[in-house]
Amino acid sequence: MREFFGFGGYQRPAEGFMSWQHLLFVTTLVVIMSVLAIFLGNKNRHSSPDAKNKVLVAAALLIDGFELFKIVLMCFRSEDALNWLYNLPLFLCSIQLITIPLAAFSHGRVKEAALDFVCIFGLLGAILGTYGAGNNYGSYPVLSFDNVVSGITHCISGFSALYILIAGMASMKKENILITFVILLCFCAAAYVANLLLPYNYMFLMAGDGTPYDILYGLVGGHAVLYPIGVIALFLLYISGFYGVYYGLHKKKQPVPAAA
Repeated sequence: MREFFGFGGYQRPAEGFMSWQHLLFVTTLVVIMSVLAIFLGNKNRHSSPDAKNKVLVAAALLIDGFELFKIVLMCFRSEDALNWLYNLPLFLCSIQLITIPLAAFSHGRVKEAALDFVCIFGLLGAILGTYGAGNNYGSYPVLSFDNVVSGITHCISGFSALYILIAGMASMKKENILITFVILLCFCAAAYVANLLLPYNYMFLMAGDGTPYDILYGLVGGHAVLYPIGVIALFLLYISGFYGVYYGLHKKKQPVPAAA
């Protein structure tokens, strides 16, 4: 147990990014995530809004509970009293620690915007935080506290996104697009300021760190201005693309009016 939780540092070597151990572990998590979302989403599709919301309440409590436990443990096992500064919820996937609870506990326009945000970024975060997490799986053993909790929290985000879509809770109103942009840009600004002050690499705005962002980093030659702008531009393009695909699919499902 001491080795699993990383007290004194991990003694086992990391199996490596994209090793069979890495792929087997994250695929197992993603399959569980998908099966649960499909089952519960279909089960609650025609239920009352309150019944649908109970699943999101559970997801919100679980994702924040796991993340809080991780931060406390990491601070406890570190000799640096300021270690918590490097575990702030300022990664793209970390935004779900706030938006999933907002989707579960808020009302009105805020709830609609939070539900849409979780839909848009939940699945992306689940894939990037499991299959694309070269920074984690290249550094720690697959079955370690860091990777297990990271895998679980990312898959809770993916579960929430799938569940919201299948249960019919997403509004995807065009007037909420601006709110989604604002939420993301505020987090990017906070992450960039934190990166300059600490320094650190929140939202991967400074470097790719073994993630797919390395592709963009290489394309711009690691430029200190072009790289973070490029990362943010990709986020905004992804939001626009998601809405475009959603409306395209939704339009196809609309019944064709009968000829007079």
